[in-house]
Amino acid sequence: MKIGVSLYSFHGYNESLGIKGCIDKVKEFGAEGVDFVETPQYANDLEAYKAYAKDIGDYCKSVGIQPLCFCVGADFLNRDLDAEIERVKGLVDVAEAYGCPVIRHDATPGYPVSVKTGRSFDHVLPILAKAYRAVTEYAETKGIKTCIENHGFFAQDPDRVEKLINAVNHPNFGALVDIGNFACADADHNYAVGLLAPYAFHAHAKDFHKKSGSLDNPGEGWFMSRGGNYLRGSIIGQGDVPVRQCINTLRRNGYDGFLTIEFEGMEDALKGVRIGCDNLKRFIEM
Repeated sequence: MKIGVSLYSFHGYNESLGIKGCIDKVKEFGAEGVDFVETPQYANDLEAYKAYAKDIGDYCKSVGIQPLCFCVGADFLNRDLDAEIERVKGLVDVAEAYGCPVIRHDATPGYPVSVKTGRSFDHVLPILAKAYRAVTEYAETKGIKTCIENHGFFAQDPDRVEKLINAVNHPNFGALVDIGNFACADADHNYAVGLLAPYAFHAHAKDFHKKSGSLDNPGEGWFMSRGGNYLRGSIIGQGDVPVRQCINTLRRNGYDGFLTIEFEGMEDALKGVRIGCDNLKRFIEM
């Protein structure tokens, strides 16, 4: 396996260093690839977005960093379905401009709490599957794989992700397995990674500190899982996620791609990413 870093991990440094400066740091820390996230200022100008993405992708290649995955949002329940499908197809074109072989886009955060019926995952599964299949069929013509990440609470459980992948039933569609995100749905990491590893097109390395929701609120920097437990982003290897065991499970199921670090901790981002890269290298080599 190889190590990548999501540019999302650099937080405020994206402004002070610039995206290219953050890519330089990825190279300095010994990683070999980067994930990209959406750039809001280009949301209404696809052609400008593609030009920007090509420039950044070309820069990555010039310094020996591989563009990996473009991670974007989507909502196929609360927005006009056909328009949202077309919008995400446009972001596939941006992924192509970056030079990414994979794009991850969300399914939906679910209906608002005011909707009391027809809100179960099984009820909306046909809508989500139709949308994902339309996007992945388009992406296939570009040579780009599409995937869903266990992300965003509603489609975060491993069983739901597997169900969606099998409902779409297309060889160009799989999973981005984020080994840390299962904590947000209060799922067991080892069970979850074991279930989804056979579908993995890409993987994220993420760690969390955890505290039971029965304890007092730990304060600033913590948020709550869907089931009411407390979570705080951690440097890889310093939290409570069984990172090395999850890596071994991915490897045992034939995954030999990139592990991309997503750092969400309170520590300085450069320090958090650097230590995370060092720890992840050790875990991979063991």
